[in-house]
Amino acid sequence: MPLAPKPADFPRIRGALKFYMVASVITGVMLLLLCAEMLLKYVWHLELYAFGPGGVLSLEPVIETTQGLESTGIGVNLSTGILIAHGWFYVVYLFSNFRLWSLMRWRFPRLVLLASGGIVPFLSFFLEARVGREVRTYLETREADAAAQVASTASDSEPVEAAQ
Repeated sequence: MPLAPKPADFPRIRGALKFYMVASVITGVMLLLLCAEMLLKYVWHLELYAFGPGGVLSLEPVIETTQGLESTGIGVNLSTGILIAHGWFYVVYLFSNFRLWSLMRWRFPRLVLLASGGIVPFLSFFLEARVGREVRTYLETREADAAAQVASTASDSEPVEAAQ
């Protein structure tokens, strides 16, 4: 029999679910930006810069050298900023995955699936919807079962109290 979450953890699970859902959307958007940045850099040999001589936003060429690709832009390199931001948001996303996974007492492969949402484009959006629906349904079902059990034990104990 698999382990089930404790009813006392249901409020914490709801909080972890909200945190997971927000983190998955942010990470998914950052991953799509990262994919666009990679296409710009490695297919079209361009990087996105801000506040340089090219204006508020500009695409600057990247030159292939013997040491690899070198940027030619001046200003704030937004392409590098996207890389860094996605990396940190992915760490936050992993924390949200672990928190929800441990509170729900799922098996380890489920954690691996959740973690892959930050590295496979669009997967975090699908997982966010599916996991959110699944966890909410699970909590509602467990709470309804607990309420029905309490109601049935209360109705069973009333005649005994009335007879005394």
